[in-house]
Amino acid sequence: MRELSLTLPEPDMTKWKSMVGSIGETEGRVTVAIVGKYIRLHDAYLSIIESLNHAGFELRKKVDIRWVDSEEITPENVASLFTGVTGVIIPGGFGHRGIEGKITACRYVREHNIPFLGICLGMQTAVMEFARNVCGLEGANSSEFDENAPHRVIDLMYEQREIVDKGGTMRLGAYPCHIKSGTLLESIYGTKEISERHRHRYEFNNAYADLLVRHGLVISGASPDGKLVEAVELPQNDFFVAVQFHPEFKSRPDKPHPLFSALLRGCQ
Repeated sequence: MRELSLTLPEPDMTKWKSMVGSIGETEGRVTVAIVGKYIRLHDAYLSIIESLNHAGFELRKKVDIRWVDSEEITPENVASLFTGVTGVIIPGGFGHRGIEGKITACRYVREHNIPFLGICLGMQTAVMEFARNVCGLEGANSSEFDENAPHRVIDLMYEQREIVDKGGTMRLGAYPCHIKSGTLLESIYGTKEISERHRHRYEFNNAYADLLVRHGLVISGASPDGKLVEAVELPQNDFFVAVQFHPEFKSRPDKPHPLFSALLRGCQ
């Protein structure tokens, strides 16, 4: 204001001061596991960390983060890695390293009804796990990791298939999403039409949609034309939501993203 010679009224800091005051007035703690392969550099997930903190401010909860290296997860140790965890997030990422660990984690949280939020690749691994272990599609995978997989339940977006030079070709930026009526996602957002930011090249393969839905997966969000699956959930679990977009990009200290707030509300 000074440098631009602007004359503006005094800002109303009431909401901000209330938020700052709530930071030191926590009424409980939750432990959320972040499952990824970049956990040695926590800044790689800074937007996830901050989004959890924003939700914690709103709910007056202290959020303790447990870092779980997806490359170290096995069926034998997964239970010990998640002991005492009240919620799990699998965030976005690229490349095949650590994928089987993430799939193992998805199975564990699904079968043990641990509140779960999958983001981007986190949604894709949740779909792969469900396809394998609930639908019986042995070897279900993403074509990003195995182009010869017998069931590519996650596949390259149609418009990307002829592109060789991948620079700047991802689905980037804000896109609208239509939320299915009666879903947990609708209750979280309180509306049927949302806009969220994306950063990916692979999508849910609609050829498998009917099969997965018959086995209990709910497609709770899709592009307005219905061609792109944007969110899935499992109503048989207390809180199991996975989205293709990145809600952490829209969270703010005084306006936490509703998905992170909902996750923390689901944590016991």
